[in-house]
Amino acid sequence: MRIAFLGTPEFALPVVEACAAAGELWLVVAQPDRPVGRSGLPQPPATVRWARARGVPVQQPERVKQGRLAALLQGFDVAVVAAYGRIVPPDALAAPRLGCINVHASLLPELRGAAPAQWAVARRYRETGVTIMQMDEGLDTGDILLQRKLRIAPDETGESLLGKLSALGAHALLEALPQLEKLPRTPQDHSKATLAPILTRDDGKVDFGRTADECDARRRGFTPWPGAWTTLRGHVLKIHAAEPILQSANQPPGEILKAGQDGIWVACAGSVWRLLELQLEGKKRLAAGPFLSGTRLAIGDRFGS
Repeated sequence: MRIAFLGTPEFALPVVEACAAAGELWLVVAQPDRPVGRSGLPQPPATVRWARARGVPVQQPERVKQGRLAALLQGFDVAVVAAYGRIVPPDALAAPRLGCINVHASLLPELRGAAPAQWAVARRYRETGVTIMQMDEGLDTGDILLQRKLRIAPDETGESLLGKLSALGAHALLEALPQLEKLPRTPQDHSKATLAPILTRDDGKVDFGRTADECDARRRGFTPWPGAWTTLRGHVLKIHAAEPILQSANQPPGEILKAGQDGIWVACAGSVWRLLELQLEGKKRLAAGPFLSGTRLAIGDRFGS
């Protein structure tokens, strides 16, 4: 089976490796090189580095419409897509003999979109998984070919869950590819669809009007980016580690209830959130005790506006 692979970041590496193991991987398509780090110099994405190290041909088209991507996919049996980061146009979807299949990091139709793992944690899902899907022109709306489930750990972060789903997606793909022409295609129930939109910096802004459980789930889900952040006296304050406390609170949201070496207790909606590691704008990441040595806080002070 002649396979083309479309994918760009680290998440896609186990999947492209599965493609190589399952058939004849003849092409890797990724986004163009982008500036990385302080140097600002363009760097090839993870899948491109992987392909070049193994002698697999690479294409990084700036534009995918007007037949550009479709021309690259002509003559292949199937194109496998995992976190490519571009909308695949209709002519490209139809170019391979068996079309394009997607490895999506959720149990569709739930969590359609760019950040399913992060939103699964942020919304306190107990279970998620991966879907091997026959792609169509919609946003993750194609027929389901195969699904595999995964429990979400209580301390899961968006980053750790994404790694687990990447590995699970690779295993699911290895299972699906040999029987691709025989697998039943199950239409999605669009009435049950939910969205997992691309993350923005504002998604990380802490709303202390939520419960402590909700605040902490969002902190974990949005790790490492955009992270959980609030403001303190006009400066951005990142919250790197925290935990909900089994204690009720009636104080205004964001008000400091207690501050000491073992944490900073903050009122949320009827609950308490203990902040353990913080980082003030322009400063180092510190545990609560050292943080308080350099930043004076008193009971009744408030985070946020």
